[in-house]
Amino acid sequence: MNIENNKYISEFHARSEVFRKLMAYEIKEILLIASLYDMYNMEESGSLTSKIVNEYNGMNLSHPPSVSGVSSVEEALSLLRQKEFDMVLIVPHLEELDLFSLGKKIKEIKKDLPVIIISPSIREIYALPENVLGECIDNIYIWSGNSDLFIALIKNAEDHLNVDQDTKLGNTRVLILVEDSPDYYSFFLPIIYKEIVTQTQALLKISLNDNLKLLTMRARPKVLLARNYEEAIELYEKYRSFLLCVISDTRFPRNGETDPEAGIALLSKIKNENRNVPLLLISSESENREKSDTIPAVFIDKNSSTLSRDMHEFFQTHLGFGDFVFCLPDKQEIDRAENLLQLGAKLPKIPKESIAYHADRDHFSNWLMARFEIDLALKFRAVKSSDFNCADELRQFILSNINELRKKRQKGIVSKFNRDHFDPNIREFVKIGQGSLGGKGRGLAFVFGLLSKHEELQNKNSSINIKIPRTMVICTDIFDDFVAMNNLQGFSKLGFTDDEVKEGFLNAQLPEWLIKDLEAYLAQVDYPLAVRSSNHLEDASFSPSAGLYKTYKLPNNHASLSVRLDHMIEAIKLVYASVFSEDAKLFSLNGSNQPFTTSMAVIVQEIAGDHYGDYFYPAISGVAQSYNFYPFSRIKPEDGVAHFALGLGKTVVEGGKSLRFSPKYPNIIPEFSSVENILQNTQNSFYALKINNNLNAHQHLNLEKRTVNDANNEFPVQTLASTYVLGENRIRDTWDMPGPKVLTFARILKYNMPPISGLLTELLAFGSKSFGTPVEIEFSVNLYPDQDRKTDFFFLQIRPMAIEENQFKIDITQQEIDHGFCFSSHALGNGINDKMTDIVYVKPRDFKPEATVQIAEEINRLNSQLIQQKRSYLLVGPGRWGSSDRYLGIPVKWRNISGAGAIIELRNESINADPSQGSHFFHNITPLGVHYITVDEIRKESSTISNDYFDWEWIESLSAASETTFLRHIQLEKPLMMKINGRNSQCVMTMKK
Repeated sequence: MNIENNKYISEFHARSEVFRKLMAYEIKEILLIASLYDMYNMEESGSLTSKIVNEYNGMNLSHPPSVSGVSSVEEALSLLRQKEFDMVLIVPHLEELDLFSLGKKIKEIKKDLPVIIISPSIREIYALPENVLGECIDNIYIWSGNSDLFIALIKNAEDHLNVDQDTKLGNTRVLILVEDSPDYYSFFLPIIYKEIVTQTQALLKISLNDNLKLLTMRARPKVLLARNYEEAIELYEKYRSFLLCVISDTRFPRNGETDPEAGIALLSKIKNENRNVPLLLISSESENREKSDTIPAVFIDKNSSTLSRDMHEFFQTHLGFGDFVFCLPDKQEIDRAENLLQLGAKLPKIPKESIAYHADRDHFSNWLMARFEIDLALKFRAVKSSDFNCADELRQFILSNINELRKKRQKGIVSKFNRDHFDPNIREFVKIGQGSLGGKGRGLAFVFGLLSKHEELQNKNSSINIKIPRTMVICTDIFDDFVAMNNLQGFSKLGFTDDEVKEGFLNAQLPEWLIKDLEAYLAQVDYPLAVRSSNHLEDASFSPSAGLYKTYKLPNNHASLSVRLDHMIEAIKLVYASVFSEDAKLFSLNGSNQPFTTSMAVIVQEIAGDHYGDYFYPAISGVAQSYNFYPFSRIKPEDGVAHFALGLGKTVVEGGKSLRFSPKYPNIIPEFSSVENILQNTQNSFYALKINNNLNAHQHLNLEKRTVNDANNEFPVQTLASTYVLGENRIRDTWDMPGPKVLTFARILKYNMPPISGLLTELLAFGSKSFGTPVEIEFSVNLYPDQDRKTDFFFLQIRPMAIEENQFKIDITQQEIDHGFCFSSHALGNGINDKMTDIVYVKPRDFKPEATVQIAEEINRLNSQLIQQKRSYLLVGPGRWGSSDRYLGIPVKWRNISGAGAIIELRNESINADPSQGSHFFHNITPLGVHYITVDEIRKESSTISNDYFDWEWIESLSAASETTFLRHIQLEKPLMMKINGRNSQCVMTMKK
């Protein structure tokens, strides 16, 4: 069958704005008019005010009302004129008290103010005039010392005032109680509200976040009281589409006279018109039990010694407030489900006849109604087993809609991890702990929420699933407790080697409760995982530290859960240890952030990718930035830039060989300007996770660098590669022909299949607008052979870029350009630096690409010496600084160049690598005030003529203070002068006069 899945879907759960409009009227101020003795009596039974406050707190109800007490009519009327009240309670024991007259005067002051009588005795009620109720008194209750009555009468008054709006806005359910005896409805109402609140509290335990908990409270059913047949019919007709159930006495007024079968007539009418609404007939006459069977309705005897328990059983069994009890048609119980998670888990094993039995009797619908899942309850109520071709089709309909509902409720919400209710396919972003999510975690959570609110992005890109990987964050407070509990604070000081720090952290113990949570998590998770840092300053725009801390990738496929748990525990400890690594401490000191204040969250995240034999990797990993520091051709800086690479993201973020392009102009690729350039610049290796590698206790480096040729028959290469046709000396945009394969990403960049470039342009604009600054996005893309399956685009993280705004003007004159020793049109930053007294450069004639590791070691030693001498220096060398690929640049880390005041990246024939702006190294040093300058000595990038220069003749004419195999160190008599104009990215360096 074809049922429209969206027919009954409203914004009830998706839009919290609707929830906030529910229960708009709240009783906050109550005026109590009673004798001093009655006030004392109420205090003696338990302070009325404190009782109300305690009951509200115990029921998780917000804003308990305050009570002002007066003991005279004159004082009451005077106070009503001076102060706003939401309800008046009257205990009718005041001398010369005329209830009719008092009620009338109160209504004259405020017409709609609820006026309620609370009497300790039913006898006093009988003595009241008949016209007192309704005209000037709204209701009468009998108080026998039960403080629950006060909560019930307050909530009932609110319900009568809120029900119209709440049913219209939120499909809120309505329970109608028909009872004319104040004694009995004073007894039943507290029981009913207690059941509703208890049910709500049970739901709150598995709610997703504090906001949704509050909203769940506001969506509770409304209880409406009718005291005669006509009132009951009026309520039924008005709210028949929202009925949860009807509870009715048997004998009450009808047409102005007491009718011994009014309740039977009422429930019979409702059953005939709305057969699925649960009905309860209550009576003090036991012979009415048989009459209830003819309706049919559940029957409860008012004279029962277990009346309260009988009412509880009705709510549990017939309104679905308890477990969902799976039965066969003969009512034999076969299983139970406590919540939606269990219901979905058990449905596949339930016999077909049981599912049909419950569906045809609206048991699924009623049970969902009791959990305020109104939309799905209505959807299930609209179908019966006969609407389906077979029972399995019905089962799948129920199961798929339950899962869809759970996903819908989770969408965009970071929920607290609950080991008893965790399902990674539903709760896609969870946290453990009470502290911060850290830098990366905050960015991910922000995007997770934004994507759920801006469905137009997904709708516009219908061929692509835009999402974040399933994520769990271990919050910063757990790191703080771990460090304190194991006395690890000492490692924050300089002087410890990284191996010593690792050993100390590996020997420390995680809290036992956390280990149990991790075990419960891994029991539900069977996909590869990345265990990543999320430092509290990481990815902050003023001091990002991307890539500074460790990430460990786990296959998470060992047959033993305990082995997988050991791997997870070790990875978390090693991520924690990276906070106190030498690199992190030096970086932290340079950023004016003391190491001992550093706090760390840990992200445990699904690795985006797919299985290809013994390997796991995504088709594409990349970085996109909304601001391009090195624009080319007609591209402007604000057009943005992206880097693509096959496989895991290590290639891009560590400065490996990747494809650079502007998402706005994906066909303009300078590195692909000729066949020779394509063959030279194309990616020829990539990283993949080796999934059949059984990790031992101290091994987490399980990424394998593979050649593209090794993966020639794997789908990503077949999709993204072109073929070099030797005889024609041309590149054909297909894999399916003889010849060497070349990664050109032509299918995506030239043929827009899928339209990733356009999506990146939208996401960068969306991210920049949301953050209020240019942003950088890390992402992965999964492609699938099945043409009907959507492409998966994974947000791995988003962070603000360190762009200097409102830059003060720096003038660079033509004379300075003509007489300087260096000029660049691709410089980062803005300002003047006249503190650098030294120049350290890689000797061009001695440079060898295969020697870059040795060069990095020489730089490290010289950097340490210059730091001790407090001499800031200019560092000059070819290729990408900080690249993990030693053939693309010199693989330095922050510790190796921490004394540099500026760095020049030379683009020349030694290493002709495109700019390094996609790497973490590049991203981290720029906001610390280390200026990064690119000098293009090739002077033929696209159609742009480069005027960059570096005066080698002058540099080499200077005397060297020291020299190594590959480096030359010059000490200047005066500091050099460096000026950077951030508005046009120009930099000039001259000698100070």
